[in-house]
Amino acid sequence: MGVRRAVEMAVEAANSRSRVYSLGPVIHNPEFLAVLESRGVTLINELELPEKLENCTVIIRAHGISSKTESELNNRGYRIIDATCPKVKTSQLKAKELSDSGFFLFLAGEAEHAEIKGIHGYIKDGFCVTVGCATEAETEAAKLYQTRGGVKTALLGQTTISEDEYNAVSASIKKYFSDLKIINTICAATAERQKSLRELLNHAEAVVIAGGRESANTRRLLLIAQESGKPCVLAENAGEIPDSFKNFETVGICAGASTPDSVIDEIERKLLS
Repeated sequence: MGVRRAVEMAVEAANSRSRVYSLGPVIHNPEFLAVLESRGVTLINELELPEKLENCTVIIRAHGISSKTESELNNRGYRIIDATCPKVKTSQLKAKELSDSGFFLFLAGEAEHAEIKGIHGYIKDGFCVTVGCATEAETEAAKLYQTRGGVKTALLGQTTISEDEYNAVSASIKKYFSDLKIINTICAATAERQKSLRELLNHAEAVVIAGGRESANTRRLLLIAQESGKPCVLAENAGEIPDSFKNFETVGICAGASTPDSVIDEIERKLLS
C-alpha cells in the first residue's frame, strides 16, 4: 500500500507544471525511477537542496526523512508532497513519543537504510542505537546495561525486517533488559510476502525474485530463497534471468514490494517463452 501510494503521488507530481525534485529515490526500483526521470523529476539528496524557488515541488520518499530535514523543507517554502509510507510515519511518531518519555530505543534494521535514518532523526541524541542482527543487539545491550542499567528501553524495527530476525533481536536485548517494550512495526504485507515465498518454495524447482537490488525487502526475499538451497536469482528485469533456468520445468516468481506489475509481467512472459 505504501509503495503504491508513493508511486501515485510521484506520478501526479511529475504531471504537474512545477519544477519537481525527489529527495532520494521515491521507491527502490530502477525501472520506475527511470520513468520519473524521463518526466523531468530530478533526484537529489539532502545536501543538494536548492534554495527557495518559485513553483518548486519536493517529493519526500516512501522511506521518510528526519524531522530536521522536513523542517528545513518547510522553512524554505517548498511545496511538499509527503509520500512517506503511513506505516513508516507511524514508526517515526512512535519513536519520538518514546524518546520524549525517556526511553532508550533499539532500532532493528540496516543502519544506512533511508527508513532507519529517518526514524533515527525523530529520536533525541544519545537515546538510540541501530542493530543489524541478534549478535549486535546483545553487544549493544550489554554496553548499555553497564552504563545505564536502569534506563527504560524499547525496540522498533525496520518495516521490512523478517519476524524471525525481529524476535531474535528482542530476545538478545531481553537478556539485559527484561522489561523491553517491543513495538510491532513490521509491515503486514512484508510478513505475508515472506510466508508466501516459503510456501512457493515447496512447489518450485527454482525461483526468480523480481525487484531492485537497493530494496531491503527484496533482498530479504532473496535470502529466504537462498536458505532453501534451491537455485534462485534476483532480477531487476527479464534480461537478468540466467539461461540455466531453461532447464527447469517449474519456476516460481516472487516480487519485492516496490516492483511494478509491468516488470513482473515481463519476467513471467520470458519464463513462459
